[in-house]
Amino acid sequence: MDRRIQELIEFTKIKFGLSNYYLQRHRLYRNVNIFNETSYTLSMEWFPKHETVHEDDDSNPEGTASIEINVNTRKFESAIFVLGKTYAKDGITFANLDTKAIIKWIEQETGLKYGKQFQLHKEEEGELQFIGCYNGVPFSPSGSIEVKFDLEGKLTSFSAYGQFPVREWIREENYSLSLGKIEHIARGQLKLLHFPSFEQERLIPIYALEEIYVENDGASTIPFEIIADVNSYLKINKTIHWDEPLDRPFDRKEIKWMKDISEDQAFSLEPSPDSSPITKAEQEKCISEVKDFLRQEYPNDTGKWMLKTLHREKGYIHAILRANKQSQHVFQRKLMIIIDAKTLRAVNYMDNKPMLEMYDQFQAPGPIMISKEEAYEKLNDQFELNPYYVYDFDRKQYVLCGKFDCQFGVNASTGEVVALKDL
Repeated sequence: MDRRIQELIEFTKIKFGLSNYYLQRHRLYRNVNIFNETSYTLSMEWFPKHETVHEDDDSNPEGTASIEINVNTRKFESAIFVLGKTYAKDGITFANLDTKAIIKWIEQETGLKYGKQFQLHKEEEGELQFIGCYNGVPFSPSGSIEVKFDLEGKLTSFSAYGQFPVREWIREENYSLSLGKIEHIARGQLKLLHFPSFEQERLIPIYALEEIYVENDGASTIPFEIIADVNSYLKINKTIHWDEPLDRPFDRKEIKWMKDISEDQAFSLEPSPDSSPITKAEQEKCISEVKDFLRQEYPNDTGKWMLKTLHREKGYIHAILRANKQSQHVFQRKLMIIIDAKTLRAVNYMDNKPMLEMYDQFQAPGPIMISKEEAYEKLNDQFELNPYYVYDFDRKQYVLCGKFDCQFGVNASTGEVVALKDL
């Protein structure tokens, strides 16, 4: 075993008090963040000594410690004991389950400052959840930290993933937004959507707000997107047209996500191929390949799909498409085409159509009895506008915005104001 890997394993064993454990397996993998920076992680699975391994059984027994450490910073990214059971001897324990002591421990482990770079988001019995912030203002995409412990205060789970801000990433401003200043945007964000009720097996027409980030100038906006684990992406926003279908079967290939990483690659911080920008030539070839794929698999859909973005992920280029004509369903049609980064040929795809089709059996929504304007007035006092730093992929920095959102909607058939979480 590589000396440097052995050192990290011993460091982990001592850190978490794993004298009652043995190392069952380990591997290296790498990730690329939104800044195109590559990081390498050593993943380890430690089995309790009293557990034996059964052939053809990849499951982890109760008490297994799954631990990940960044090989370059030597900071732990996660330490999770299966089913919340730990056999660690002299492991990490929080005396008196004191929240302040846990926060101090997180600061020591991560190098982050509480209130400046992370803050408490949720507190439950035996569990604390934190999100990233910049001087108390949350940001997106954001890092998250979670700590769990048993009744004796023994650590049973720790994770710290995602981005945590530094000054160089932030464009600081004085927050000046108010709901009154963005009313012209707010009215356009209220949509009539069909929410599925599995209990009633019917679709419910709801006026609900489509979340959006409004920049501090009160005029520009950034779409609300879940991009926490996505590398830097390239905006395309191009509707795909063709004149004739392509009469050639699509050869769907198995995706091989796992790549063997060498110790020398990890400790030299070799940039991942995923960190390379998508060149203009690659972009044009991907657009052409997306068109040919659609001509093969969706021959009658010319003009019906928009290629939104391209991004690299684990040796492939992902092309994300949305249907140009969206339904009123709360879940919208989406297509992801997976392109081999070397050959620039489509090898597989994912379509959410099968998921959407299960709602076809639901009872149709009832009649619309109130107008959008009436619904807006009913929700007016429930609107939320809170400061957020949001990463802008064009400017490559976090900019100050207001997150415009609402936790409630209006039933368009009854006029009743309902909590969206209850739907």
